Amino acid sequence: MTWLQQVAIFAAGIAAGGINTIVGSGTLITFPTLLAFGLPPVTANVSNTIGLVPGSVSGVIGYRRELQGQRSRLLKLGTASLLGGITGAILLLTMPAAAFDAIVPVLIIVALVLVVVQPRLAAWVKKRRADGASAPEHGGPILLVAVFATGIYGGYFGAAQGVLLIGLLGVFVHEDIQRLNGVKNVLALIVNGVSAAIFIAIAEVNWQVVALIAIGSIIGGQLGAKVGRRLSPNVLRGVIVVVGTIAVIRLLTS
Repeated sequence: MTWLQQVAIFAAGIAAGGINTIVGSGTLITFPTLLAFGLPPVTANVSNTIGLVPGSVSGVIGYRRELQGQRSRLLKLGTASLLGGITGAILLLTMPAAAFDAIVPVLIIVALVLVVVQPRLAAWVKKRRADGASAPEHGGPILLVAVFATGIYGGYFGAAQGVLLIGLLGVFVHEDIQRLNGVKNVLALIVNGVSAAIFIAIAEVNWQVVALIAIGSIIGGQLGAKVGRRLSPNVLRGVIVVVGTIAVIRLLTS
């Protein structure tokens, strides 16, 4: 790997860390970058997941104040995320690589749609709260199943997992959105963390890529918290859509 490629991956890690803080779709930056430099899709996905875990830890630490008083909720929803993440990671490693090549373009398209509709989803959740819609304290069994399914998705690929989670939490739990964002960060960390542990144990990992993305994502997470909110969300979404579309085209034509 040339030094220019290393710089590009490091920069993608910074961008992913920042975007994960703001939108929740950083994988749509790092994953296409790794594909462009010739990494096999499964190896790229595995290495990317491991590399982004430190950024997820940073995000949870940043929201530790909002997490106070939510232990019971985190235990219930976290268990669903843990089981889902294990299932998704095992599916990734046991299914043929050709299946991953076929499924991931569809998952990326779904993730891109979620990124585009996220403002409408957020507006709908806000209106629902304003209308006084009631919800169980921890979201009820439907939310548990949905979080488990999102964990499977996150363990298998994971782009826009955060968008899915915050949307689900906003619909099913009557709570301040910033506190829900803290919960979302924890659930995403659980999925990414358990997936990374499984990948480290039995998958082929490019540790140079992991290190570059890990350091970059930590920096990006801090920058995203401080600077990212000043940037136009529409510009960020536009970048994500362009990069994700390139990834889809590359996967379909390779």
